[in-house]
Amino acid sequence: MQLLSSQISGFIDKSSWIRKMFESGIALKKQYGADAVCDFSLGNPDVPAPAMVGEILGNLAKDAAAPFTFGYMPNGGFPWARQIIADLVKKEQDVEISADDAILTCGAAGAMNAFFRAVMEPGDEVLAVAPFFVEYGFYASNHQAVFRTVMSEPDTFALDIDAIDAAITPKTRALIINSPNNPTGAVYTKEELTALVAVLEKHTKANNRPVYLISDEPYRFLAFDGVDVPSILPLYDYAIVMSSFSKNLSMAGERVGYIAVTPRMEERQQLINGLMLTNRILGFVNPPVVGQHMLKAALEAQVDPAIYERRRDAMAKVLSDAGYDFHLPKGAFYFFPKAPGGDDVAFCSRLMEEKILAVPGSGFGGPGYFRLTFCVDEEVIQRSADGFKRAISGF
Repeated sequence: MQLLSSQISGFIDKSSWIRKMFESGIALKKQYGADAVCDFSLGNPDVPAPAMVGEILGNLAKDAAAPFTFGYMPNGGFPWARQIIADLVKKEQDVEISADDAILTCGAAGAMNAFFRAVMEPGDEVLAVAPFFVEYGFYASNHQAVFRTVMSEPDTFALDIDAIDAAITPKTRALIINSPNNPTGAVYTKEELTALVAVLEKHTKANNRPVYLISDEPYRFLAFDGVDVPSILPLYDYAIVMSSFSKNLSMAGERVGYIAVTPRMEERQQLINGLMLTNRILGFVNPPVVGQHMLKAALEAQVDPAIYERRRDAMAKVLSDAGYDFHLPKGAFYFFPKAPGGDDVAFCSRLMEEKILAVPGSGFGGPGYFRLTFCVDEEVIQRSADGFKRAISGF
């Protein structure tokens, strides 16, 4: 008896390596105890949310008896919340943007699904730069789009502009970039983005149909060593920024994010109208009430990036001392080292024997590498050192 659609059954078969390793970690911790396992599998921030989050929850509890405290709102979020997002994007992207150019969503995942539902026709193509966050492909398939990838430069993970140019077809409707990048930690330079925009403008003109540039930016706040994270909204007529507050406010479970559209897009009100509709009809109904109040209270008090920088340096030392080949991440909280021996799945299995959880790069479209997240306590990183040395000794 077939209970699930063939598409969903297929998705389950190739579901995220991140979750598989996370679940393996649960089993290891039950067997050996949590203190014996070094879990670098899931990008779930352990740094507590700012204190203001607790304060706003207390205030909301006092207001709970008032009518409509947790009621419906306009599809794109409270007007005051949209203005907050506009002010934030104006500051980060250095563009004049109004509240009418941004909407609140149920996280960046909800933002991407709402966007794809608004602009995709069956058979349209979504192109992503690999290595990439694995769920992009599922989001595209949700809306009958074809998901394709183009590899970044080896080792440095910089944009391969020529490869992107060659990969775009008349059916390409959107290109996704993620900088700072999950899983590589790469940050694309302004020169790279300017060259990318020139390619997109060429194809948009040739096909008389926009190729949207989607910049997924939940790690914008987390760049190291003074590295600049360039803005895309001033660069291109069809640029879209999507983000969430999962990482910078440690609110991954609250699911509040946004979409902002470049003011260069003449038809942007038409697009925003479409997004307002899809934000509702996909079943999200509207972005979470509590999350919007949280970001209002805590936006200026995001988690301290220095915590992650210290962890990055600690992890770099552990890997260097053990002899691993890796590119020091410029942002986000991930390392993406080369897998000794070249087989990333086999090497992650070897790490599990040392009670170390990592994610094979194949799950991100980057075979031959593996991902480590350093949003864990520094003690866990230090404790993993001997295990990393033992794991590499046989390769």
